[in-house]
Amino acid sequence: MLQKTGLLALLLMVLEWTRPGLPSPLRPICDLRVLNHFIKEARDAEVAMKSCREGCGLSESVTVPQTTVDFEIWEKKNGSEQAQEVQSGLYLLQQALSLLRASVTATALHSHIDNSLRNLLSINAVLRSLNIQEYTPPPSAAELEGTWQVSTATDLLQVHVNFLRGKVHLLLLDAQACQQDVS
Repeated sequence: MLQKTGLLALLLMVLEWTRPGLPSPLRPICDLRVLNHFIKEARDAEVAMKSCREGCGLSESVTVPQTTVDFEIWEKKNGSEQAQEVQSGLYLLQQALSLLRASVTATALHSHIDNSLRNLLSINAVLRSLNIQEYTPPPSAAELEGTWQVSTATDLLQVHVNFLRGKVHLLLLDAQACQQDVS
């Protein structure tokens, strides 16, 4: 049931975009309950990975985003810089989770990893709904700042959860499109 909810949320967003005769742009998705659902599913994947005993490792180290947030530095960045940092992190997580999916032989974990990948795509759709410019990844992950390497699947999934709880949450919380006019 939980796997279908992320897919349902993505389907609803796509249907909203493709509705015939829609004269205005997509309304921003400002409800943080969507992100909280994705965080819960990321935690579920992390728990499943921790209980895995065989066929659940990474085939090589992967580059992931830093999850720590220095609030003083974060708040000095403009919205575009914050969005770029989040989008590059989402890109790195997609690449890392795809590699994990290819290297995991425990089929019970495939649905968790697939769900995490779908949720990252949904988060990108949410960012587009907030009029955040599409992200173009650099030719090499080595060109990205604020990254580090992990070598275990459990570490990767922990980074995934922390990134969603940290930088993604902060970006969505302060998104310009979601700010209420209080006059």
